[in-house]
Amino acid sequence: MRLDIFATDQFNKKYNIEVQRSDRGAKAKRARYHSSVIDANIIAPGEEFEALPEIYIIFITENDILKRNLPIYHINRMISETGEPFEDDTHILYVNAKIKTETELGKLMHDFSCIDPNDINYDVLAKRVRYFKEEKEGVDIMCKIMEDMIIEDRKEMACRMLNDGILSLEKIAEYTGLSIEEVKKLADQKIA
Repeated sequence: MRLDIFATDQFNKKYNIEVQRSDRGAKAKRARYHSSVIDANIIAPGEEFEALPEIYIIFITENDILKRNLPIYHINRMISETGEPFEDDTHILYVNAKIKTETELGKLMHDFSCIDPNDINYDVLAKRVRYFKEEKEGVDIMCKIMEDMIIEDRKEMACRMLNDGILSLEKIAEYTGLSIEEVKKLADQKIA
């Protein structure tokens, strides 16, 4: 699973932030899956479950997928019979990017859709956007990130083709733009 953003704060709380343009990519069971994968990978085998940190799965969605016309939805588990919270320290939030009000969250959603850094409300975000869009060092970093993402996407495509077992290694290399050596390495990893 590839996370958009995975962060840890000073209190060891974990945050997985996913930006979703497609409603299909922000379904409830996907949030559950993200939560479970993070939990499964965050503590070592044999470590006490109490070591699990508080986690937040945050979907920022282009559309109001929960269809209640709210700017944010907090989903937390509770005990049905009592209405009390079930304190497992797991939180799921859906942020509706369609609502761009004059609240702090609304302004941030506005900023997410800005192309021009001069239109951004928050100075810290505007400065970072300017850095990555206008300064040579920042542009170089973004270009490298984009190149790495393209290569990873090509490798994922090659792995799917390898799993299908129909195409030759040469054809997979041709279709994905990877070198034959890279495809052979992926095939060897698949076998191992």
